[in-house]
Amino acid sequence: MRAAVAVAQNFESPLDGLSLREVPDPVPPVGWTRIRVRAAALNPHDTWTLRGIGHPAERLPIVLGCDAAGVTDDGREVVVHPVMGDALRGGGDQTLDPQRALLSETIDGALAEYIVVPDELVVPKPDGLTWAEAGALGVAWGTAYRMLFTRAGVRAGDRVLVQGGSGGVGSAAIALAAAAGARVYATARTEDKARFARECGASAVFAPGERLPERVDAVVETVGEATWASSLRALRPGGIVVVAGATSGAMPPAELQRVFYNQLRISGSTGCTRGEFEAMLRLVEVAGIRPRVTTISFDEIPGGFRRLLDGDVLGKLVVELPPS
Repeated sequence: MRAAVAVAQNFESPLDGLSLREVPDPVPPVGWTRIRVRAAALNPHDTWTLRGIGHPAERLPIVLGCDAAGVTDDGREVVVHPVMGDALRGGGDQTLDPQRALLSETIDGALAEYIVVPDELVVPKPDGLTWAEAGALGVAWGTAYRMLFTRAGVRAGDRVLVQGGSGGVGSAAIALAAAAGARVYATARTEDKARFARECGASAVFAPGERLPERVDAVVETVGEATWASSLRALRPGGIVVVAGATSGAMPPAELQRVFYNQLRISGSTGCTRGEFEAMLRLVEVAGIRPRVTTISFDEIPGGFRRLLDGDVLGKLVVELPPS
């Protein structure tokens, strides 16, 4: 089968380590399911693997891809929950398992014609979703759901700020929060990205750091240093900022005076549990919201990763593969 494989790591030139090649068809062991992949999204995590960030070189070569939707050998249409973890080791939460791993970290990922995953990662695909839409949900939408509803406890009527509203997690957070009845503000650096955020459901979009018309109950933060100060300033007393990324840098000034005086809460968030993933799928189905996707072919994967590295993506880039 064809697969997109990380064969080497180079921080400055990550695509040098990407190879589109033939690899053996995978054979599922007992307790695992083989899936014919119909759609798989590109994620920043893939570029981190190629750069050598958080992925030991001894695990190479490995097939990239954290998100997948496809058809099992027995004909079921499914999506893959991308987080492998033991809830018992995590005190009842598999994302808190110290040994947790994202798809493509310890086993081959989804950018291939077939993928083999543990049975517990296989979830029925909602009927109303296209393959490309289903293939975009795993990492970005699962992450956004946990940030909003588990970590921040967002409810109808709450006010939410999404920093970086045009990215995968950001656009998912806008759509999910709006579907739940929240008033959503977002930030964007260009008019095209601002227009996209409004199309996803943002009530209003502002330049990063621009003053909002009111303080918010929760901030969805994936940008990091560039937006951290404005995230803290945007919160009402007692509000919460949920952090699931730091693309612009990880060491901003903490502003501890503001944190303790306004009794602000700061919460980290990584991935989602199987239960949260299923709840997200139900919300997507019931509310009729959909990820914004741009589809590419398997041969266009290198160019897709280049676009991801250049920040030239609105929503999600999804690789579509033909049926067998």
